[in-house]
Amino acid sequence: MTSTDFYFLLLIFCSLPGDLGFDPLGLGSDPETLQWFAQAELIRGRWAMLAVAGIFIPEWLKGLGLIEDFSWPVLSVSDTELLLKLKQSFTNAKSLDSWSSETTTPCEGKTSWVGVLCYNGVITGLRLGEMGLSGNIDVKALEKMPGLRSVSFTNNAFSGPLPKFNRLGALKAIYLTGNKFSGEIPSDYFAGMSSLKKVWLANNEFMGEIPVSLAKLKHLIEVHLEDNKFTGKIPSITQATLTSFNVSNNDLKGGIPSSLSKFNMSSFTGNAGLCGKQLGKVCDATLPPQELELPDGGGLDAAIGNALPAESPESKMGTGHATSAKVALASITFIVVVLSLVIAAIVVIKRRRDELEIFGGDLDDPPVDVYVTPRSNRKSVEQSSWKGMESSRKSSSHSTRSLSQASKASSQNNKAGGSSNGEAGVGDLIIVNDEKGIFGLPDLMKAAAEVLGNGGLGSAYKAVMSSGVAVVVKRMREMNRIGKEGFDAEMRQLGRLRHRNILTPLAYHYRKEEKLMIYEFVPKGSLLYLLHGDKGPCHAELDWLVRLKIVRGIVRGMSFLHNELSCYELPHGNLKSSNIFLGSEYEPLLSDYGLCAFVSPNHAAQALFAYRAPESQQNRQISPKCDVYCLGIVILEILTGKFPSQYLNNGKGGIDVVQWVLSAISENREIDLFDPEIAQDATSLSEMERLLHVGAACVDHDPVRRLGMKDAIRRIEDIHVEEDSRGGIQVAPSLRDGYGDLTSRSHTVNVREGYGELSSRRSSRESNSGRRESNSRRRGDEDSFEFAIS
Repeated sequence: MTSTDFYFLLLIFCSLPGDLGFDPLGLGSDPETLQWFAQAELIRGRWAMLAVAGIFIPEWLKGLGLIEDFSWPVLSVSDTELLLKLKQSFTNAKSLDSWSSETTTPCEGKTSWVGVLCYNGVITGLRLGEMGLSGNIDVKALEKMPGLRSVSFTNNAFSGPLPKFNRLGALKAIYLTGNKFSGEIPSDYFAGMSSLKKVWLANNEFMGEIPVSLAKLKHLIEVHLEDNKFTGKIPSITQATLTSFNVSNNDLKGGIPSSLSKFNMSSFTGNAGLCGKQLGKVCDATLPPQELELPDGGGLDAAIGNALPAESPESKMGTGHATSAKVALASITFIVVVLSLVIAAIVVIKRRRDELEIFGGDLDDPPVDVYVTPRSNRKSVEQSSWKGMESSRKSSSHSTRSLSQASKASSQNNKAGGSSNGEAGVGDLIIVNDEKGIFGLPDLMKAAAEVLGNGGLGSAYKAVMSSGVAVVVKRMREMNRIGKEGFDAEMRQLGRLRHRNILTPLAYHYRKEEKLMIYEFVPKGSLLYLLHGDKGPCHAELDWLVRLKIVRGIVRGMSFLHNELSCYELPHGNLKSSNIFLGSEYEPLLSDYGLCAFVSPNHAAQALFAYRAPESQQNRQISPKCDVYCLGIVILEILTGKFPSQYLNNGKGGIDVVQWVLSAISENREIDLFDPEIAQDATSLSEMERLLHVGAACVDHDPVRRLGMKDAIRRIEDIHVEEDSRGGIQVAPSLRDGYGDLTSRSHTVNVREGYGELSSRRSSRESNSGRRESNSRRRGDEDSFEFAIS
């Protein structure tokens, strides 16, 4: 007897009635589930029967000589074969070239299989978002990966009905946002997915009612169904675990279930038929026609008759009462309108207050001082209310405020013993890098806070604590792509990074509404500020040798990130001169990297610079080559001294450095491109040209022709110059930098304070005489310039 014969014998055996012992596993009446049983039941904890049927019985029969050899047929397919089978189901899988049987197996060592997540040699997740994929998704191949817990196919070009992911009963997360899936989802689709926690189906073309089975999942944390064509009512989801919910921009109608009252208007807007307090729209107390039940043997007239109250004698008493009823109805309508306006005004005021929050000012609910024992690399500091920490910001973009009131109120509250860990915004400050010491939220609250800038991801503040340590606190409002567990894991990974050209985060704070990221403050400021804002001694030091040193440091930092974060779609994702800070010896420090894991793709397209790469703009294709494009922009900016228009959301202002450089290179006019402040060094022009050509190759419109990161790094490292005879640059620290990103808003600040980016008010004139183009407006005799944080 062969193993195949035994396999079919076991199939027959498992078809026996359930009372013979297989019914607890669901095999007594359904032999087709044996394959699932063989590979998954051990993982799901029902191991006893599998051990008997799958191990002892074959060995026993083999010992009796009834079978020659045995192996489970369903487990003979390797992970490599399964992934290659999945790849074959895609019609455009160019981005998965690393999936090859000629390379290492998917989970061997540090996997080179892009988008494959492993744990202890088992495939646990597929992160295949934004890879230009289309075709079908072979769920049968995924079925044979028993450890698979998460699948992500976001922002691709898949279409058709929702694949049968419900055959993967152990899945915990499904991310399908930004495709073209369509059709109705069966009401019982999610019935067998008891482990499912996160469902992201946004920005597709699904129709019909929201599946009732989705609302019955016990462990739901995140549900995103926005930007589809769902109809009908919103099912009641009562799970207390639900923290993120959005059904906006569909065709839903009826009342918003009371169980979802904790979610605000943005979760429901764009549904004309919806009503509820979140939308400021009172629901009609009368049942809609489709809810009226027809009585037995009756028609519509009977139904309406039963639904309406019987006509009373008083209702026939003439027009006087009818007029009174009309007046009462008009009064009620007027009151409803006024209340709606009041609610809308309250919402607007609350949003305005949230936007003006900074550290300091009066406290509605002061924090509690908590003492931290400095014996762990990760410390938690609790506080009673973060939500109350707000102050009015003056019209000046920069203000320094004393937080003595916060400290005093904090002490009073501490004496009272008050502490809270509720959902009102309370959380911990988690230290992930203790190289600058241990501190907590109370330390930040008592510090003098200074507004640095606003950007696409949030706001930035400088805080100098009583210990003298200065930090930058970034408040991020649009980082809800992953839940708290995922956020914690990603931040711990970023906190472990160590490299001389990387600015590692020090700590973070998690709230549903916003997140805080704390970084070391770098006094000299950003590359953006030194190139375009500072006209003092630091700017004068930016000669050719210093600029080459900066470029080398940048590419070394990028090399480190692309090696350590190779599983990310974008290891950096936001490389630009405002996110490159300079140490005392002009050693560059890269910041704001790895954020694509936190930000939803739709918002990332507006906030992260890597999404400005041509392939992302045109085909929504994201890959590490987008980081190379950003590197090229920075190199051209350093060499030309021009402010790239690519940094601006509307593209108006600055210089289109890509078009300008490529045009000049085609006409052999490279020498005209260099910043006059370095072009005077005639002995280094050949090295400058070599670096210029590297930058041009990094911004090639075609990502296939564009340099890879390793090639770019190698070519830059090959540029050799004589060492600077000064043996080191010693200059006084400059004022601050540009922690702001670029949004469509425009606020004028003083460049002496340094935390903004250049506005579109730039001269379009090009100087042919070698003079540096004016990027700002001088006010009086001060070394002071105005530009917009846009």
